[in-house]
Amino acid sequence: MRNTHPIQHHIATHRQDLTGLADRVWGTPETLYQEHASCAEHTAMLKAKGFRVTETLGGIPTAVMGEAGEGGPVIAILGEYDALPGLSQVAGIAEPRALEDGGNGHGCGHNLLGAAALLAACALKDWLEETGTPGRVRYYGCPAEEGGAAKTFLVREGAFRDVDAAITWHPNDMTRVDDPESLANTRIDFTFTGRSSHAAMSPHLGRSALDAVELMSVGVNYLREHMVQDARIHYAYLDAGGRAPNVVQAKAVVRYSIRALTSANMRALVDRVRDVAKGAALMTGTQVEGKVFSAVSENLVNEVMDRTMHAVLEEIGGVPFDEADRAYARAIQATLSAEDIATPWRVIKEKPRADTPLCDWVVRLRPGGEVLVGSTDVADVTWAVPTTEVLVSTLAIGTPGHSWQVTAQGKSPGAHKGMVHAGLAMARCAQRLIEDPALLTEARAEHAARLAETPYVCPIPADVHPPV
Repeated sequence: MRNTHPIQHHIATHRQDLTGLADRVWGTPETLYQEHASCAEHTAMLKAKGFRVTETLGGIPTAVMGEAGEGGPVIAILGEYDALPGLSQVAGIAEPRALEDGGNGHGCGHNLLGAAALLAACALKDWLEETGTPGRVRYYGCPAEEGGAAKTFLVREGAFRDVDAAITWHPNDMTRVDDPESLANTRIDFTFTGRSSHAAMSPHLGRSALDAVELMSVGVNYLREHMVQDARIHYAYLDAGGRAPNVVQAKAVVRYSIRALTSANMRALVDRVRDVAKGAALMTGTQVEGKVFSAVSENLVNEVMDRTMHAVLEEIGGVPFDEADRAYARAIQATLSAEDIATPWRVIKEKPRADTPLCDWVVRLRPGGEVLVGSTDVADVTWAVPTTEVLVSTLAIGTPGHSWQVTAQGKSPGAHKGMVHAGLAMARCAQRLIEDPALLTEARAEHAARLAETPYVCPIPADVHPPV
């Protein structure tokens, strides 16, 4: 790594403050749209660092934006700070032990994600001021990535309308530019309404909403044979109708998550799932209402942005882990299966390196290995502005996402090193875009050409709003 780069100096200036922020957010894990303490921490840090702050961004109480600089291009750096339910875990150990039974936990590393993004914004702010370079940096504190699609709502509300480019990252077990694929996703709550009755004396008078939910599940399971191979359908009971089996359940609610590699295929599959729900209601004599809870698009790739980020990664190198970091990573790997540990190597299409518990190198761009695809609301930002996302190693190789092992590693020295490295990469990438107008013009031209081929359609209906 080149320690003489000016951005490196500014990263070092803010490193301790932002590492502390990451740890404080880890200690107050909050789920979608309930991130009040986490948002307050980020808001206070933005104000302390001299940003111009917009609270309740897009009408969302737990979204915040801070801006610094004058004139020039606007570069957005995206942060997140939401946690996951049920992943409470003691930090720094290598065995499952909840801090709070059934409590929340940062099992996707978003405590690090938001802090590193704000670290990058602070460093870029200082560089703009120091050099007098025209340009603006914006930190977007985004809630509810885990299923709430806050960025999709923010895009719909025009929060990125005057942004020239966006940069983000995610904690990972490898350091590389993220692959462009992601799954478009719609989450729909199906509420079945029937009629209660005594299940023994007058079952013929009842119309079971729970029966309808179960029949819908059967219908969707038969549908799985007849959908595109990249599609996924998942579901969770939100309300099973009560705990009394001698009462016919009059209401039941199930949430379906419907995914596909393209929005067009997702929308077609959504229509078919809705038809299954109608059929289940017809069979049980109940009524059904399907209301969209959230939705995201698939990623719109920008090769110029990704090549720029990869060039930065090659310049700064891998995360500088030490032997203590590797020892803890080995302890975490001892809790994983052989399949867990083998999977990342297949993804990057490399032969496993002996005794390598942490990734301290940079993976080549577009490695072409096994594709493991999820959904993210970053995708809708990619349709609004040219965007790149970098993955940076903060986890033992093989650590599965959304696991207690992620939460356990969330405050470790190795995770802090990865977080700071991510901040450096994002700040350096943003600086390059501001200093090279031709590069930013090329990225925007590519973005416009892709939009001309496939115009953006917001996946969330206009009458659906964040559940805040």
